[in-house]
Amino acid sequence: MIVYGKQVCLYVLEKHSDIINTIYLGKEIDKIIFNRFAALNRPIIKPDSKKIQSLAKSGNHQGFLLDVNIKSEFDFNFFKGCSRIIVLVGITDIGNIGSIFRSALSFGIDGIIITNTFNQSGVARSSSGAFFDMPYMIYKDYMTLINELRHSGFILFGSSPNKSRSYNDFNSKWALFLGSEGEGLPNRVIKKMDDILSIKMNNFNSLNVSVAAGILMYRMVNNGMY
Repeated sequence: MIVYGKQVCLYVLEKHSDIINTIYLGKEIDKIIFNRFAALNRPIIKPDSKKIQSLAKSGNHQGFLLDVNIKSEFDFNFFKGCSRIIVLVGITDIGNIGSIFRSALSFGIDGIIITNTFNQSGVARSSSGAFFDMPYMIYKDYMTLINELRHSGFILFGSSPNKSRSYNDFNSKWALFLGSEGEGLPNRVIKKMDDILSIKMNNFNSLNVSVAAGILMYRMVNNGMY
């Protein structure tokens, strides 16, 4: 897998240098950083601009690209032992997924379950590297997932505007379900939730899903406190 962009590449260098296979540099970089890459004893290649743009698929690589081992998914047995899970239902925007990974890592979430495939490289970059430290798995049948999580002792929360109920205790095992920005959670998912959370707003009625996710995660991790 190719990851690119200065911030994510430096994150991998700092925390996960063992997964680096090849280093691609599109420009001269700081000598200290170059020496840290060189100390890994991995191939360092300086391709021409056409090649490096091809590797980055025309993305803004900032002169930094790494070929890294693909991160493996966790299995469902891992998630059954967790206490705080985020479930992304139908969210496909790479920027939103990456931001949710970053917030989840920051707030101490145990793992993320996603109901659709996604571009790992894109999420690694948009999460500023948090992707590499947040356990995740893909589970496409979200209705079966709901039953599996409930049988594993989770209280299920859904996010939906203007449908909040009154549950306020987040001390038990919980899973927070988040829907796509355009459609939100499907009604059949909402009906299966133990509780629905929303965010009170003034003068506006919509938040980007990654922003809403961050607010709700913070609230739940702190047991309802703002």
